[in-house]
Amino acid sequence: MENENLSVNPVELQEKIALLEDRLAKTEQLTAVGELASTTTHEFNNILTMIINYANLGLRHEDKETRDRSFTKILDSAKRAARITSTVLGLARNRKPGFEPSDLTSLTEDVLLLLEKEMNKYKIAVEKVFQPVPNIMGNGNQIQQILVNLLINARQAMPNGGRLLLKIAPVPDQKMAELTIRDYGTGIPPEKLPHIFDAFYTTKKGPDESGKGGTGLGLSLCKNIIEAHHGKIRVESALGKGTAFIIRLPFAE
Repeated sequence: MENENLSVNPVELQEKIALLEDRLAKTEQLTAVGELASTTTHEFNNILTMIINYANLGLRHEDKETRDRSFTKILDSAKRAARITSTVLGLARNRKPGFEPSDLTSLTEDVLLLLEKEMNKYKIAVEKVFQPVPNIMGNGNQIQQILVNLLINARQAMPNGGRLLLKIAPVPDQKMAELTIRDYGTGIPPEKLPHIFDAFYTTKKGPDESGKGGTGLGLSLCKNIIEAHHGKIRVESALGKGTAFIIRLPFAE
């Protein structure tokens, strides 16, 4: 009788595991949004300062050329603020419950916009090599969650600054888009490389000075999200030379 009472229904157990994984994914999504809060707050402060300065400039000068230039700068700053707000809101909620045709280049550009201030602060030079690709089939905010995680990891791998290369290219024979995020930082030890996608496994000692990283969940959830998109992720790394994450996501039919 005791053994019967202690038995576990495999279906119920699987349902509970799926529920926990879903909650974990949502928690990690909110963590990514929270990690961007400080960066975006500073960026908004810079944007508001620029708007105020050019508004004052326009008020002080009556000539058309100065006023037109001031209005143009104010409009550009306001559009930048709107893009930042839109991207953060997209990360904070599901755009749709399922997948939809999504522009991988635009999703990447929006995340780079959010992280631009941080990359500049830590002296990371971002190089983009984006080829035209068809839309992918995906959930936009989940893709951006992956991008935030991998870009912050790349930044942390170069504590003294460095070069970050992002490439987007089609893989026509597989009907997939390939995104490569390559840093030229410390690299991952070969004995740790097979475990980096394991849940709760981390090569970091804990969050860095910016308060980011070190949970051991980020890469595991990235892998789960990509596989849910019927995509693939692999990693290449060499000590002292850097690390590359290569992601492939299927085109939208």
